[in-house]
Amino acid sequence: GRSVQRRAAHAFQRQMQQKAGPSAAGGAPRKLTIKPLRTAPKLPANFEQATWAKLLDAVRAVHGKRAVNHSLEELYRGVEDMCVQHMAARTYDKLQAECEAHVEASIEALQTPDTSAFLSLVHGCWSAHCEEMLTLRSIFLYLDRTYVMQSAARRSLWEMGLHSFRAQLSARPELLAKLRDGVLASIERERGGDQVERSLLAELLRMLYDLGLYQRHFEEQFLAASSAHYLAEGAAEMNARDVPSYLEHVASRLSREEARVAHYLHGSSRKPLMAAVRQTLLAVHVRPLLERGFADLVQHARLDDLGRMYSLFAQVNALPELRQAFAAHIKSVGGAMVSDQERERGLVQELISFKEKLDTVLAQAFAGNEQFGHSLKESFEQFINIRQNRPAELVARFLDSKLRAGNKGSSEGELEEVLDKAMTLFRYIDGKDLFEAFYKKDLSKRLLFDKSASIDTEKAMISKLKAECGSAFTSKLEGMFMDMKVSADTQDKFRAANGSSKVESIDLSVQVLTTGFWPTQVSGGCNLPAPVARCCEVFREHYLKQHSGRRLQWQTSMGNADLKAQFGASRHEINVSTYMMCVLLLFNDNDRLSYADIARDTAIAPAELKRTLQSLACGKFKLLLKEPKGREVDESDAFSFNASFSSKQLRFKVGTVSAQRETEAEKHETRQKVDEDRKPQIEAAIVRIMKSRKEMEHNALIADVTAQLTARFMPHPNVIKKRIESLIEREFLERDKNNWRMYKYLA
Repeated sequence: GRSVQRRAAHAFQRQMQQKAGPSAAGGAPRKLTIKPLRTAPKLPANFEQATWAKLLDAVRAVHGKRAVNHSLEELYRGVEDMCVQHMAARTYDKLQAECEAHVEASIEALQTPDTSAFLSLVHGCWSAHCEEMLTLRSIFLYLDRTYVMQSAARRSLWEMGLHSFRAQLSARPELLAKLRDGVLASIERERGGDQVERSLLAELLRMLYDLGLYQRHFEEQFLAASSAHYLAEGAAEMNARDVPSYLEHVASRLSREEARVAHYLHGSSRKPLMAAVRQTLLAVHVRPLLERGFADLVQHARLDDLGRMYSLFAQVNALPELRQAFAAHIKSVGGAMVSDQERERGLVQELISFKEKLDTVLAQAFAGNEQFGHSLKESFEQFINIRQNRPAELVARFLDSKLRAGNKGSSEGELEEVLDKAMTLFRYIDGKDLFEAFYKKDLSKRLLFDKSASIDTEKAMISKLKAECGSAFTSKLEGMFMDMKVSADTQDKFRAANGSSKVESIDLSVQVLTTGFWPTQVSGGCNLPAPVARCCEVFREHYLKQHSGRRLQWQTSMGNADLKAQFGASRHEINVSTYMMCVLLLFNDNDRLSYADIARDTAIAPAELKRTLQSLACGKFKLLLKEPKGREVDESDAFSFNASFSSKQLRFKVGTVSAQRETEAEKHETRQKVDEDRKPQIEAAIVRIMKSRKEMEHNALIADVTAQLTARFMPHPNVIKKRIESLIEREFLERDKNNWRMYKYLA
């Protein structure tokens, strides 16, 4: 072989060096000529048989778990010599045959009825096979790295061992089935709570994967068994648990399956396994879970459970169903709130609290999901406008209650926060023009009667409305504040011109209001007492000198007066309305007056007069005595001065019965006025659109008009249709002669 040739060449070279010897001093060096050997070295006659016998003994020693008689270096040299002498193919075939015979015998020995023992036997057989193939590969390494690498048709020694083991196992399907069933039974026991030998399962499944048998002979059956297991378990647990408990169960099962993949399943099984578990434990129960428990979770703000539901539903692409349930819950609960007229008193605060709860659920449980946020907004807009105009009125009333003086228990920061929350509801309201009407009326009372808690807060609220709806929305509100400032300057000028604000010992304070800014007041008027009437005339003359061409109209229904009264031995200062002042001053000259007398002398409208007399004779402070006694005022009643009246308070205010809040008639009047104001706005929108389009179909025009006016109010299609008919009658529009649903603009 090559080693023999190499040794012979080295010996020949040493002999030639010895013959040459040292060169003579000063002489020329000798020339050496290397000639080939006369006869080539020959292999022993039994070289292949002897070398293979030595290798075969080593192979069988490895398979038999006994000591090898020759050193590994000697065996390696033997393999190398056989490869050099072109015996590699025969050597490979003999080794393969020997390995296949040994594997066949080893697998044939895997016979035991006990499943656990069988799994251990398979594991032992596989482990021994792997160790043996590693040892044999180290002996036949030269063969593996030269001949096998140069032969495409030959497998590496490790692959050859795997192929033999795989072929023998595949030839015995009953063994594969027994192995698979044993592993599946162990997994089933572990899912039931028993302890199993995870390391054994890991080795067996790794064996199947290395042999290429994992997917076909294990994974498919494992996934089917897992689906069946969890389908049955899901049905049983759904009947036995409530929704939060079931969600915890699902999360726990998913966590365990993740751990199972990490401990002994192959990583390729993770995705299909988790998909099967989610499908059978969760996806098929999405609708029942939402129907049985979602509303209760939201109602009680169970954030952890809702967050778990959101996370799990996201894994099975069920977030659209969850979002629909969220929207349906909002509409159901909110619709019940708005529709219940008995809850109107605290409705706005309830809606604010409801919105806060939903915002918390959205942020903490639903991860601030943008789509869920849109559903929340759309649901609020839908249910809050079920009663078309009422929410706008209630929000305005709520703001009035918070902005009035005497609103105790709230710091400026807390009040600002409440106003911001109320503004959130305002954004959802369709009838913003109706809100404006009620808010303006309430603001006027707060300003005129000095009932505002803070002018700075009032202005901050106007700024919020302006930012939300634009300057056109708040221009009149800002004008009201301007009037209050101008009125203060006017009062100062009157005081300076008159030398005092008193006229005939009456201290007069007048607020001059611009008609266009303030709510329209239907003033029935009254006969003011002569001294008061003279005071008003003095102020009128002064004002008209300063502002010629203007007209003043006294709004007696909006005034008030401070009176000094003597009741027996006690004196009191009383704040009353202008109407009450007119009635009380009549009793300076009369001890007893009938209803008819008072009506004649004061000329107050009947409804207002009855409320005024009821406040004076039937309220908390009974300044007058009514005959006959009773809580209601009738036109046949008579009234007398209550000289025996007494009160611990030196100063007090007599409130008007039913005047603390608007009467239903006043509310109806406000709503009617808003409806009338909407008509020209609708017509203006129609004309603007038609002027630019020239021709337009009915439904398209309705849609465009609605889109233009939505910022202020939501016009009903029937109302728009009536305004179109009105414009046709006034020849702003005309119908197409061939298509009655088509409109044309007339210049």
